Amino acid sequence: HISPLQSHLQSPCYLQYLRMFGKYSKVVYGTAAAAGTLGLVYLVTRDSGNVVKPFPEFKSKQSLIAKHLTLDKWQKLCDVKTQTAGFTLEQAFATAVAFDNQNTGVYAGDADSYKDFALVLDPIIEEYHGIKPGDKHTSDMDVSKIKGTINPHAPVHSVRIRVGRSFKGFGLSPGITREQRLELESLLKNALEALGDDLKGNYYPLLGMEEGVRQQLVDDHFLFVSGDPNLVVGGMERDWPEGRGIFHNKDKTFLVWVNEEDQTRIISMQKGGDVREVFSRLARGIEAVGKSVKAASGKDFLLDEKYGYIHSCPTNLGTGMRASVHVDLPGWTAEGGEALAARCEKLNLQPRGTRGESGGQTGITYDISNKHRLGYSEVELVQCMIDGVNTLFDEDLQLQIKHNIKLKD
Repeated sequence: HISPLQSHLQSPCYLQYLRMFGKYSKVVYGTAAAAGTLGLVYLVTRDSGNVVKPFPEFKSKQSLIAKHLTLDKWQKLCDVKTQTAGFTLEQAFATAVAFDNQNTGVYAGDADSYKDFALVLDPIIEEYHGIKPGDKHTSDMDVSKIKGTINPHAPVHSVRIRVGRSFKGFGLSPGITREQRLELESLLKNALEALGDDLKGNYYPLLGMEEGVRQQLVDDHFLFVSGDPNLVVGGMERDWPEGRGIFHNKDKTFLVWVNEEDQTRIISMQKGGDVREVFSRLARGIEAVGKSVKAASGKDFLLDEKYGYIHSCPTNLGTGMRASVHVDLPGWTAEGGEALAARCEKLNLQPRGTRGESGGQTGITYDISNKHRLGYSEVELVQCMIDGVNTLFDEDLQLQIKHNIKLKD
């Protein structure tokens, strides 16, 4: 049964007999030139000689998918296709095969992925988020439960809180079909343009966007663009830019991204440090979007008892919330980036540069946000961010004295 495979690969194959593979008695290694990837392992069954899909060779060997995908799990799941999007496990871990810098190294192509591939995804999610198998997610958007606010003397430039939301019946971005994406965009365009009061605004599709509109969205830092390697390899930029767009209200304090990494990213933001107002607007906006879509289509948000609101990336499961401020921390800047990162870790915060996750850090202004997504309610995460930023500010004042920093009034 080996010669047809050799002919197909058009290169020498090397047979190695290993007992560790149980019912698989022969392992056939194809070369990189023939198979396209180093170390692809072709399993040949002893009974039928049928070639099974190659076990993946991960460049991101440190990733959670590389840790938790065993040969036994691969044998059980490699041929499974989900119902909603026809998504496979091989598609799910494409970024971990292509790149060496992945953490989890896996995406979901639809809500079915979390069920059909649970054998692999459950332990990844539990390890990343620190939850247990029997845990349940609790959502709470009640702004009245927020205690206190950010110190008015803290040099906060702006507040931004975002969540992701997905709707039943459509694939998630890595797996959504072209037809589903177009149907979802049409549904969301109508639902968003039906919003009223301070949420009232306009939807701007990326396809055919006028240059004046495009430049204004760039100037406002609202426009999401193509070219992110993870999104490309993960299948999230197929048919670009068709089916994507941006909605924002008149005051540009409420935005919705349509069909980027998630079906929707719902964002509330404004200048200054009024976290309560930003959170309150976000809560009203999420409720209004959900009701508008429900009224038009009968479709609800994808919500799981254990994993909360469903997202394409397992790291965003739960609240999908990132509550952040841009704040000046000259004392911590002098103390050093590693010291700030270590302190934020203890406060359950994440520090970034103001140019985004991979944009690096310049100057004294940092983007400080909550670290967790799943296992905590939205209220708890916003409270964590407020308390943590206040702590960092108090400590920054002492560090300014330590480093003899004198700021201009």
